[in-house]
Amino acid sequence: MSQQTTDVDVDARVRSLADAIRESEQYQQFAESQSRLQTDEEAQRLLEQFRAKQQALQESGFDQETMAELKELKQMMADNETISEYEQAETAFLELLNETNDVISEKIGEEFARSTGGGCC
Repeated sequence: MSQQTTDVDVDARVRSLADAIRESEQYQQFAESQSRLQTDEEAQRLLEQFRAKQQALQESGFDQETMAELKELKQMMADNETISEYEQAETAFLELLNETNDVISEKIGEEFARSTGGGCC
C-alpha cells in the first residue's frame, strides 16, 4: 500500500532536511570559517591578488612570470590560516552535501542533483 505524499508534506520534509544540514558540525564550521574569511583583511588581499593574476593570465595568455607569481600567491594562500581553515571546512561541507545527495539518489532510484552536462536543446 503506497501513501500519497502532498506538496505540504514534501515541503515540511525538505525544511527538516535543510534544518538538519544547517545544524550539522560541517555546516557550522563552514559558516564560521566563511565569516572569518570575509573579515580577514590579509586573506582578502591574497585572494584578490590571486584573482587579479588569474585574470591577467587569461587576458594575456601564458606568461612564465605571471605563472610564477600565481604559484607564489597560491603558496601564500595555503600558508594563510584563515584561507586554509575555510578550504578545509568547505571541503568537509561539500562532502556532507555529496553524501546527502547519494542517499537521496539511492532512495529515489536515480541520480539526484547531479549535472549531466549540457542542456536540453
